[in-house]
Amino acid sequence: MTSDAEVLPSLGNQAARGVLVTMSGQALRIAVQVLSVAILARLLSPAEYGLLAMVAAVIGVADIFRDFGLSTAAIQAKTLSRSQRNNLFWINTSIGLLLSILVWISAPLIAWMYHQPALVPIAQSLAWTFLLNGMATQYRADLNRNLRFTLLATADVIAPAIALGVAAALAAGGAGYWALVAQQLVQFVVMLVIVAAGSGWFPGLPSKSTSMDGMLRFGWNIVATQLINYASNNADSVIIGLRFGVGPLGHYNRAFQLLMTPLNQVRAPATRIAIPILARLQDDEKRYSAFLLRGQSALGHSLGFMLGVGAGASVPLTAVFLGAGEWSGVAPILSLLAVAGVFQVLAFVGYWVYVTRGLTRNLVHYSVVSSLIRVVLIVLGSQWGVIGVAAGYAIAPAVTWPLSFWWLSRCTPLPVRSLYQGALRIIFVSGVALGTSYGVSAALGQLPAVVALLAAVGAALVVCTAIAVVIPPFRRDLLEIRDLAGRMVRPSRRATGKRGSRASTPNVNNGKGVV
Repeated sequence: MTSDAEVLPSLGNQAARGVLVTMSGQALRIAVQVLSVAILARLLSPAEYGLLAMVAAVIGVADIFRDFGLSTAAIQAKTLSRSQRNNLFWINTSIGLLLSILVWISAPLIAWMYHQPALVPIAQSLAWTFLLNGMATQYRADLNRNLRFTLLATADVIAPAIALGVAAALAAGGAGYWALVAQQLVQFVVMLVIVAAGSGWFPGLPSKSTSMDGMLRFGWNIVATQLINYASNNADSVIIGLRFGVGPLGHYNRAFQLLMTPLNQVRAPATRIAIPILARLQDDEKRYSAFLLRGQSALGHSLGFMLGVGAGASVPLTAVFLGAGEWSGVAPILSLLAVAGVFQVLAFVGYWVYVTRGLTRNLVHYSVVSSLIRVVLIVLGSQWGVIGVAAGYAIAPAVTWPLSFWWLSRCTPLPVRSLYQGALRIIFVSGVALGTSYGVSAALGQLPAVVALLAAVGAALVVCTAIAVVIPPFRRDLLEIRDLAGRMVRPSRRATGKRGSRASTPNVNNGKGVV
């Protein structure tokens, strides 16, 4: 039997290697995403993007029901039997099929709401992504639960890359917005094939005798939270589409996709790694808190720096990836969304605690409060147009992130003071990156955009590195991130010394479906 002393360091090394594999995969996926924006923005118009954004803002809520929080329930469960896994697969697949039918039927209503008849065939085509996603949900959860990050990273890169190739070919051939529709469908089909083939299991028939009550309750609270957050997070797109039309929504959507989609593609895999690890550390408060603080530092400083540069150098960034001319109005929106991203990152580790400690009802309550604040600020900001909407979206997380740690500390033991201190250091570094990159890009505004952008990134990196070297608290953060990087590329002797044995690996499947 494996002792705690063996398992916990092993978990640390698994987490480090998982970070390396997942972040490497996400770096490639982000490159594909940015390439997609850069290529398709030159082949399609803002109005064509606006049509897809209108559909996505409305039907995206259905995808929350498709998952029903059951992927997270499966990942964080201490044990998961084969019959439970089979039931989860059929629940997610059935929900996905039902949602596909409902969205297909509701397509005329979506078109009526926006006064855009073209939305009917778009919505009806995209409706089938729910069935594809529903079938893939538990395959992905199974891979995640068993820490098979390499296969997940492979799927997350190959699927969008193939989809981009198809979309670019169609757009170049004059398919218009149908290129974007095809991109979505191809991506989900390829994703399903890869995760299903790689997971190595085929679902059996559902079992009525297997109790699912606990997982369904857990999932429902996750769904409630996601619904609340989805409604508030998409209030900006809905308001812009209704009040200002497809053109302004296309600009806003491109700014959002260029910045927030890569951000989410980093946060999502970080959560994919953190939740199964923290779930196994629940009974060791010291190690749990240490992992949480390191996660905040690594995620916050890396993303905070990039977002700060994105906010400061938004003009050359927009010119490089979207081109000049009709996309020039994206730059100020991009700056504000980058600021929003910084504050969102600060509180993100709190979500890990809510999930791994089973505090999903408390998460629902907090989400209601924070979402109301976000919607009110977005509505108020819309009085000043699209820029005002983006400003409201940015101010909201700046107001709510301090509330998040306090709220969570009322529910469970938490190193609140250390989390606040870490967050303030991240804000400082992000602000320095923003100010430096803005000054350099403005000074070099007459040079080619790519030169100004590279100079802004380089200058911000030099200044932030100097701060980390000179000021002790920032130096400690840098050393912790360096230590994590070292674990990624240099697994400990303890983890590698038993290469032929599975005794030191905690995620063992015993052949009866229990992990």
